[in-house]
Amino acid sequence: MWVFSTAGCRWLGAAGSLAVTVGGWAAGTLPVRGGWGLWQPRAPGTETAGAVLAYLGLTLLLLAWWQYGRRLVAGADGRPLVTLGWWAGPLLLAPPLYSADVYSYIAQGAMVLEGHDVYGAGPSVLAPGELGHDAAASVGGHWTDTPAPYGPVFLVLAQAVVKLTGGSVLPAVLGFRLVALAALALIVWAVRGLGGGPGALWLAALNPLLLIHVVGGLHNDGLMIALVLCGLLLAVRGRWVAGSAVLGLAMMVKSPAAVALLFVGVLVARSRGVAAGLVLPGAVAGAVAAGATVLAGTGFGWLRTQSVAATIHTALSVTSDLGLGLGLLVGDDPEPVKGAVQKLGLAVAVAVIGVLAWRARKGRTDVVLGLGVSLLVLVALSPMVQPWYVLWGVCVVAVASGGEAWSGRLGQFLAVLCAALTYETAPSGHTPAYGFALAGLALALGLVWTRRERWGGPPAIPRPVPDAAPGPRARPSVAPPRSRTGR
Repeated sequence: MWVFSTAGCRWLGAAGSLAVTVGGWAAGTLPVRGGWGLWQPRAPGTETAGAVLAYLGLTLLLLAWWQYGRRLVAGADGRPLVTLGWWAGPLLLAPPLYSADVYSYIAQGAMVLEGHDVYGAGPSVLAPGELGHDAAASVGGHWTDTPAPYGPVFLVLAQAVVKLTGGSVLPAVLGFRLVALAALALIVWAVRGLGGGPGALWLAALNPLLLIHVVGGLHNDGLMIALVLCGLLLAVRGRWVAGSAVLGLAMMVKSPAAVALLFVGVLVARSRGVAAGLVLPGAVAGAVAAGATVLAGTGFGWLRTQSVAATIHTALSVTSDLGLGLGLLVGDDPEPVKGAVQKLGLAVAVAVIGVLAWRARKGRTDVVLGLGVSLLVLVALSPMVQPWYVLWGVCVVAVASGGEAWSGRLGQFLAVLCAALTYETAPSGHTPAYGFALAGLALALGLVWTRRERWGGPPAIPRPVPDAAPGPRARPSVAPPRSRTGR
C-alpha cells in the first residue's frame, strides 16, 4: 500500500504531527497568563476533544515512524532530513506540549536579570511588575519554590531569550523553540559526523519521543544531548581537548553530561596512558565549567542544587518506588529508607558505568556504545526519571558501531521503549493513570512485535584503535559500517 511507502510514511507522520499541534492548542500546557488570547485554557469539553486529537495524532506519528524504520531496515534511503522537516514543522507554532518546564526556564532567566539568586530560590520570588512574573504563574506546583538545577550556560541562554522578548510569555516560548531547533540541527550534524546514516537519524532525530519533548515540550535535554554528541564527535576524531571543552559546556546545561568525559578519557588513555585519560578530559571540562560560571555571573550555586530534582517523586524511578514501598513497610516515615535505596541505586549505576568504561578501555566494548548504555543505566537507577531522559542514551546508541547499532536488537528495543514512553505524559503535562496504561499496552505490543520481527543481531564490537598520538587525522574509535544482512 502507498501509505506504507517512505513517501506515505512522510505524509502520515506529518498529519499526526499536525494533529498533535492542533490538539495542543486546546489541551497543551497552556499559560495561565501571557498567551495573547491564542494560548489560553479552554472549556473542559474542548480540552478533552483536543487531548483525544493529540493522542490520535501521536499514534499516527508513531505508526509512521515505525513503518519508516522497517523500510530503512529493508534498505530504503527514505530522505530522512526531508522527513524530519515534515514531522517537526507543524510543531513549530504549537504551544508548550507535555510539560510546563519552559515557563521555569523563562522565570529563571528573568530571575537572573532581576538580581535574584536563581540557585537559592524558585520562580515564586518574582513580584508583579518584574520580568518573568507571568511565566512564573504557569510553573508547575512542584517547581514554584525549587532552585534551578541547571548550569550557568543554559541560564545565559535563558537570560538572552528573556531580554530579547521582554519576558513576554508567547514570544519567549517561541525563542526557546529556536534554541530547541538549533539543538536538533546539532544532533543531526553530529549523528552524521559520527557515521550515522538514515537509520541512526531515524532513532535519534526522527524519534517521536524527541520531537514531542524537545521540539514540542522545549526541554533543555535536547541541548545537552546535542553538545554531548558534538563533544564525542570531536573526541573520536582525535580532537579530545576541544571535545572535552564542549562536554564542559554540556555539563553546564545539565550535569549528567559528565558521564561522557569518562569515555573520552578511554580514548585519551589509549595513547597517553590511564592516568592521563582519568585526569586530562576532566581537567579541561572543569576549567571550561569554572570559566563559564565566572563569566555568567550566576555563581557556583549549581554545585548544591544538583540533587533538588530527587526531592520530587516520579513514578518511573524504580529506586524511588522501591524505596517508598520498603519505607512504608518498615515505619511511618518512609523517607530515610527511600533515600538509602536511591543512594544505593546511584552507587550501582556508578559501578556499572565503571565496568563499561573498563571494557571499552580493553577493546571489548565500543566506546560509543559503552557511553550510550551507561547513560541508559544512569537513567534507569536515578532517583528521578522523566520519559525524555531515555533520549540521553538512545541518541548515543543510535550512532554506536559505526552508526549501525540502531538496527540491532538493542536499537529495536529502545525504539519500542521510546514509542511506549510517548504515551506516559498527557499534552497538558500531567501524568494520568490512563497514560501509564497506554504506555504499558504500547510496550507489550511492541515487545511482541519485536519477537516476531527481529531486525538484526547485537552490534559488532570493533577492534581497539592502535595506540597513536591523537590528531586531526586520527580515525574515529567506532566500528566501521557493517552490512545489514549480517537503536
